[in-house]
Amino acid sequence: MKLYTDLHIHGRFSRATSKDLTIKNLEKYANIKGISLLGTGDFTHPEWIREVKKELKEDSSSGVFRTKTGFPFILQTELSFIYSQDKKGRRIHNVVLAPSFEVVDQITEDLLKTGRVDYDGRPIFGISCPEFMERMMSISKDIEVIPAHIWTPHFGLLGSISGFDSVKDCFKEYEKNIHALETGLSSDPEMNWRLSKLDKYTLISNSDAHSFWPWRLGRECNVLEIKEKNEISYKSIIESIKNKKGFLETIEVDPNYGKYHLDGHRNCEVCLTPEESLKNKKKCPKCGKDLTLGVLYRVEQLADRELGYKPKTAVPFRRLIPLHEIISAVIGLGVSSQKA
Repeated sequence: MKLYTDLHIHGRFSRATSKDLTIKNLEKYANIKGISLLGTGDFTHPEWIREVKKELKEDSSSGVFRTKTGFPFILQTELSFIYSQDKKGRRIHNVVLAPSFEVVDQITEDLLKTGRVDYDGRPIFGISCPEFMERMMSISKDIEVIPAHIWTPHFGLLGSISGFDSVKDCFKEYEKNIHALETGLSSDPEMNWRLSKLDKYTLISNSDAHSFWPWRLGRECNVLEIKEKNEISYKSIIESIKNKKGFLETIEVDPNYGKYHLDGHRNCEVCLTPEESLKNKKKCPKCGKDLTLGVLYRVEQLADRELGYKPKTAVPFRRLIPLHEIISAVIGLGVSSQKA
């Protein structure tokens, strides 16, 4: 059974999301795009999880939850952690997958000891990643934590502004519990293959969709081959991610599509390659302030291999651009315009 899986999305209670993000619309547009399995998004938010519990029923204790018409979801959220470590401020986003509503309720109860969960679908907590992992593993070893969009400057594990230089630096003794990394829109597997320290991790891709528009879902996704006699299960999906077994490929946008691929200043409308940034001493040529150093710069900084190297265990990938984006570019109108 081949599955096109998008395991990092958001509900309508996250910031900068569409009010039309409902389970019904997610199912509708996943079917339009050919997505076989979605994450629920935002399971810690009280109103969203109430809707999820109302709309989805567990499929025979499998950890997969289905709508009335049978479309499958697994329980998923994204959490933000802002803290200090090694005399530097850190801001790390993690995707969290859970096997049951019971475990989700325990996660939320635990997080409420530290902060609120009702103001945003992606809440912020002032705890470190190792502390978070310790708390999650005490709840259930079946919880899967995946660092989100690892290269983004402000909120990625390897980001140029608040990140670390390795997974171990971030998660300490809990590095052994990290099995996968999300590449994000601004990088693709080929860029990540340049770091030998990332070879042991499965590189996954998801849309991180904040909109209910169909071209957002699945703009990046994972293609899995699940060989089961009956139905798919949470366990089979996690095992595929952990061990790359049955992990066929990822679908990627070109990294230039991502807003953090190159260096720059959005307000100054400046966008530079790493070479150009170095010539300008990493200063904005318009305002003179420090540039935001993008993903390409950061990969170059940490890489120990040349571009083009492919590890023996590498999962293949394909680059695609959503058709709406091409039409929008050709006619010179916004991607959500009526004409496009």
